[in-house]
Amino acid sequence: MSEEPRISRRDAVKALAALAAVPTAAAVSPSAATAASEAASGDKRDRLLDDGWRFHRGDAPGAEQPGLDDSEWRTLSLPHDWSIEDLPPQHSETTGEGAIWDDATHPARIGPFDRDRSEGKGSTGWTVGGTGWYRKRFTVPAGRQAEVRFDGVYMNADVWLNGHHLGNHPYGYTGFAYDLTPHLRPGGENVLAVRVRNEGRNSRWYSGSGIYRHVWLTLTGEVRVPLWGVSVTTPVVARDATTVRVAMRIENRGQEAREVKVRVRLFDAENGGVGVQEAVQTVPASGGAQAEHALVVGNPRLWSPGAPHLYRAEVELLVDGKRVDRTTTRFGIRQIEVDAVRGLRINGEGLKLKGGCLHHDNGVLGAAAFDRAEERKVELMKTNGFNAIRCAHNPPSTAFLEACDRLGILVIDEAFDQWERPKNPQDYHLYFKEWWQQDLESMVLRDRNHPSVLFWSIGNEIAERADPSGIESARRMVEVVRRLDPTRPITAGIPTFFEGGRERPWTDSDLAFQHLDVAGYNYLWKQYEPDHARHPERVIVGSESFAQQAFENWQLVEKHPYVIGDFVWTGMDHLGESGIGNAQLSPPLPRGGAAPPAAPPLDPDAEFAASFSLALRPYPWFNAYCGDIDLIGEKKPQSYFRDVVWGRSQLEMAVQRPVPQGRRELLSPWGWSDELRSWTWPGQEGKPLKVRVYTRGDQVRLLLNGKEIGTRPVSAATKLRAEFTVPYAPGELRAVALAKGRVVGELTFETVGPPAQLRLRADRPAIRRDRRDLAFVTVEVLDRDGNPVPDAVVPVELRIRGAGTLAGAGNANPRDARSFQEPRTRTFHGKCLAVLQPTGAAGRIVLRAEAEGLTAAETTVRVV
Repeated sequence: MSEEPRISRRDAVKALAALAAVPTAAAVSPSAATAASEAASGDKRDRLLDDGWRFHRGDAPGAEQPGLDDSEWRTLSLPHDWSIEDLPPQHSETTGEGAIWDDATHPARIGPFDRDRSEGKGSTGWTVGGTGWYRKRFTVPAGRQAEVRFDGVYMNADVWLNGHHLGNHPYGYTGFAYDLTPHLRPGGENVLAVRVRNEGRNSRWYSGSGIYRHVWLTLTGEVRVPLWGVSVTTPVVARDATTVRVAMRIENRGQEAREVKVRVRLFDAENGGVGVQEAVQTVPASGGAQAEHALVVGNPRLWSPGAPHLYRAEVELLVDGKRVDRTTTRFGIRQIEVDAVRGLRINGEGLKLKGGCLHHDNGVLGAAAFDRAEERKVELMKTNGFNAIRCAHNPPSTAFLEACDRLGILVIDEAFDQWERPKNPQDYHLYFKEWWQQDLESMVLRDRNHPSVLFWSIGNEIAERADPSGIESARRMVEVVRRLDPTRPITAGIPTFFEGGRERPWTDSDLAFQHLDVAGYNYLWKQYEPDHARHPERVIVGSESFAQQAFENWQLVEKHPYVIGDFVWTGMDHLGESGIGNAQLSPPLPRGGAAPPAAPPLDPDAEFAASFSLALRPYPWFNAYCGDIDLIGEKKPQSYFRDVVWGRSQLEMAVQRPVPQGRRELLSPWGWSDELRSWTWPGQEGKPLKVRVYTRGDQVRLLLNGKEIGTRPVSAATKLRAEFTVPYAPGELRAVALAKGRVVGELTFETVGPPAQLRLRADRPAIRRDRRDLAFVTVEVLDRDGNPVPDAVVPVELRIRGAGTLAGAGNANPRDARSFQEPRTRTFHGKCLAVLQPTGAAGRIVLRAEAEGLTAAETTVRVV
């Protein structure tokens, strides 16, 4: 197979530049559910092209040719991530109980992990990339224009139709499309072939591999609205009446000019019409035209995180009285304002950003962007107090943004993790000069209708950010973003400056901030007040912060209007960046000798690169373990502390896991002490345990089995914390928080019995028969009285029958590297997770969980 030359732009994406004259926001692709609904109603303009793909892992010479025999290839549905799938075993993967804690004896290859073949090593979670091929057969009715759209392919995707090379798309996180019409076989079979190459060291986190987001087939006539051709803005929001501006580009691929009637209709969430407008537009032959409509909506229901009301705009094109195209986009009526004097306002009301950074993976499902997995991720963030997410460090899936729109989560939509200078040898810096504008336009045009998108970010920790080349790149990118969408502020994540191992003066950061509307500070809360003195007009957001410094960061957010929020690294655990959130034990004392000098904990304020390198843990660590929420969706100790910091809870408590005598706990900058919400420590009777209590009260009283252990003062000076040393005795540990002598909160931990039974807890009782829907079932270990056993490690067998299969299973242990696809796992902190996927038929999925010596559990999820 001859190698096709890589090309930077194809005809199908030239429409992006043409849209630059439209000063507003791009159409949202319909969700899978919306597409299914439209298909049922006979409107099949946008069709999901997710089902019936053939896949081959590895290279396949000649696979771009339509006549290739691919009958032996796997048949699968998208989204798909091959890097999360099990590798062929090289040797026995059987290990003794507890072997996961012995790094030296862990199998070099197990499940999707391979210590020796992984090019990304710990950065990408010891998974394997390589080359993969996808092929899809489909038909298109005669007389239709056809376009294929990919929401995300990681990475270096080459696409062929019927043997014709359509183009190459290097970046793994932006959407792209190709016009299929010139190479179609109308009415006959067409073969779409996609080669994906995830090669070399190209990522600092788990990227996944393959077509991991949706693929769409768009069918239209010659007169149509092109890709991302509709935009909706609400420049000025008023509560009695608001003007909604709907702009669109119209394309005429015919050989004659056309008189096109453009009809715009607005609908509320209940599908009630709230506005309609028509106008006639002349569209030249083989050309395009732009139109804009202004519609007044009376008494609008405004979109905000607390009330995420959505509307829908429908654009119809009619020629000679016949509808030739129709497209819809959801939007919200809301206004963003921000300045250093009054801070951030949404619809005129002040708001502080309670934010978390998120990478794009879905834990045991890898990078596969199933609609329900994306939605659940947003639900978990919202449930745990977050109102904002920073997409680190790339554009997210459309399904993710649609969930943020529905649930009321604000988003920092970020473009790049590097520009011209590399962080890895084969990363995006190889393509930046040729591709940055197309990829930036793709992000803005695709996402700008989403009311959840609050800011655009042009980069994260860019090496050349304060150098002349970087400053010029920033200026050009900001210019492009403002031309496409002048309604949103622009930011970037800026860390401490180091060069050649030496710290540059922080004032050099002024060069990096000069083109930004909002200054993103990574791990730099100590600079907020000094920088405000130098630049009183600067708006600051903590774009990354350490969980250990949650109090310090939030104290400044509460104190100053010019500090508009804080984004912790991270909101949820993710694959890759292996073990950066670790809590380790120091080496034990040598026998018969003096203790060696203890290494100090890693300093959270030390140089970022050095701290990160030291924080990464060796194989079999595979997940970062720095999130407020763990890999299977459970709340971690730092999130309970954050609840107190944010004022969501009056009182929280945790107990540090016992530290052996002669050793001490060492924390990475991103780590948190190994704490549990538990008073069950068998074998520790009489030994001192550290009990930590968090409150916004002014005193904490601690009692063990009704006897007072002591009372401690709590204040900003103690960072809302009190610590007690308590000799362990089974029973009841109770904390009481007081404010000015009045009880404001109580919390009790009770000793529980040994594991006796399992319990299953599904996130929803019923799911759709759509394979993009999922059920997440938590397996819990209980004692005989039904109390959760908080630190139980129990092997669990999963048995599934009925209308579903196992999409993934696992636990939150950051170094329990094992298969996510086998129907067996083990609990960690007393829990594990099974993800069920419908087969496509209505019925019931029955999941049974079994563990030796424990009473089994069974649950049923309806598929409708």
